[in-house]
Amino acid sequence: MLLLALDTATPAVTVALYDGRDVIASSSQVDARRHGELLLPAVDRVLAESGLKLDAVTGVVAGTGPGPYTGLRVGLMTAETFGLALGVPVHGVCTLDGLAYAADLPGPFAVVTDARRKEVYWARYADSRTRVTDPAVDRPDAVAGQVRGLPTVGAGALLYPDAFPQAHEPEHVSAAALARLAAEKLAAGEELPAPRPLYLRRPDAQVPKNYKVVTPK
Repeated sequence: MLLLALDTATPAVTVALYDGRDVIASSSQVDARRHGELLLPAVDRVLAESGLKLDAVTGVVAGTGPGPYTGLRVGLMTAETFGLALGVPVHGVCTLDGLAYAADLPGPFAVVTDARRKEVYWARYADSRTRVTDPAVDRPDAVAGQVRGLPTVGAGALLYPDAFPQAHEPEHVSAAALARLAAEKLAAGEELPAPRPLYLRRPDAQVPKNYKVVTPK
């Protein structure tokens, strides 16, 4: 097994190679505006660090969000392209699940990431491997009422300390955690979903209202 994992659903552009036992190379850079510029060089970097070629990869793992439209689609399109070029399966893993797995908290908690527009993406977990609610997007104060008394993980929790006073790291997801989680699920015989994006809301870019359509005379 050699899994290439990547995620661009958060400001972190993160890539890792996992051989079934260890993460043999990884890269993470935080830059919310340069996902498209940073992702492929990061893939090249982890391959060079591992001393392996891309054709050694036997599967691709992609974080499916939730996340902003532009950043999220960069990672998913790249993962799909690698899968087609290599003829290997592409597995989707919820980005929030990767954060929960990396946090490794012992009891109930929530993962909260920054959704911009003064909103957060979030979900509740029974433990680091078991999500008990669907990912959602809402205002921090609305989420706070639903996770009151629980530890919270992620950039959204750290960004709004009044709403989430028990905030914990990690701030952003890591591809290393996604790869480990995916490998664990596959080894248990669990079928992972296709890499379909969890946008949860419309993209920021919108067609202007009262747009004038010009037709030929």
